[in-house]
Amino acid sequence: MPEVGSGTLRGAYRRPVGCETASVASTPMRLGVLDVGSNTVHLLVVDAHQGGHPDPVRSHKNELRLAELLQPDGSLGPHGTDVLVQAATEARTAADDEGVDDLVAFATSAVRDATDSAAVLEAVRRQAGIDLRVLPGEDEARLTFLAVRRWFGWSAGRLLCLDIGGGSLELAAGRDEDPDVALSVPLGAGRLTRERLTGDPPRKKDVEALREYSRVQVRGVRDQLLDGGRPDRGVVTSKTFRSLARLDGAAPYAQGPTVPRRLRRSGLAKTVERLQGMTAAQRAHLPGVSPSRAGQLLAGAVVAHAALDVLGLEEVSVCPWALREGVILRRLDWLSDA
Repeated sequence: MPEVGSGTLRGAYRRPVGCETASVASTPMRLGVLDVGSNTVHLLVVDAHQGGHPDPVRSHKNELRLAELLQPDGSLGPHGTDVLVQAATEARTAADDEGVDDLVAFATSAVRDATDSAAVLEAVRRQAGIDLRVLPGEDEARLTFLAVRRWFGWSAGRLLCLDIGGGSLELAAGRDEDPDVALSVPLGAGRLTRERLTGDPPRKKDVEALREYSRVQVRGVRDQLLDGGRPDRGVVTSKTFRSLARLDGAAPYAQGPTVPRRLRRSGLAKTVERLQGMTAAQRAHLPGVSPSRAGQLLAGAVVAHAALDVLGLEEVSVCPWALREGVILRRLDWLSDA
């Protein structure tokens, strides 16, 4: 996997870190991670140092829903590019205001899948002053796995980690900090809602077709994920899984990240049945469900249930750390070794 700090991801702008990086990583520094996803452009600013817990300073979000701006030819086009450039410029200003020493910027499936991806990245570099890099799905899975491993520690044993994004489902498994296997499949909640659940509420036969499609996709990678043995702990991350866990009775996120949260396969089955008869507006009133994600929550629930069922997971832990934290941790590791 390319290191965060060289290759796929590196410091995106300003205050480049030079020969002093080894000492910098061992003392507190302010890091920024800009995550350009299918739904949001999210800047996370933390104070961190090698071996320490990253302390959040600021979270700056723009709900762009980039994946919905893709044109029929698969491009973001001038409008989508302009919207992204504006959001990236606002994020850069926010990072400047917070005194960020080092900013890493990456894009996931929406930009990765765009047919004009290279032109979009060049526009962001030229107009916003940010070196935005496309992160392959397998690297998303690896970096998310790193964050999960650091959160739960070695005592968690062999981990199997799942993360549903807007455009893809990332899966990884292993006993170390770098997983034995890291995979990405096109089972994102936003993608599937646009392509397969067009009604509001969707037709029952479409939900059933999505259920079977999801099972087929996960069956295709099951042997790779379980080749090293059954996991000691299944773990899920990110917004879709957090919302689904809340609907299954998990503590509200406002109670803090250290409260243990679980998600049951049986609870997911009930959630799917509950959501498929509701409109997006009705789902938005459920606990833990934001209006911006309500429309795609049913697709996320169907994928989540299919994945847990095919992989034989009765219950999974919910990890508050995910891809952005993984990027921060890998960046600190790289700075320490530089």
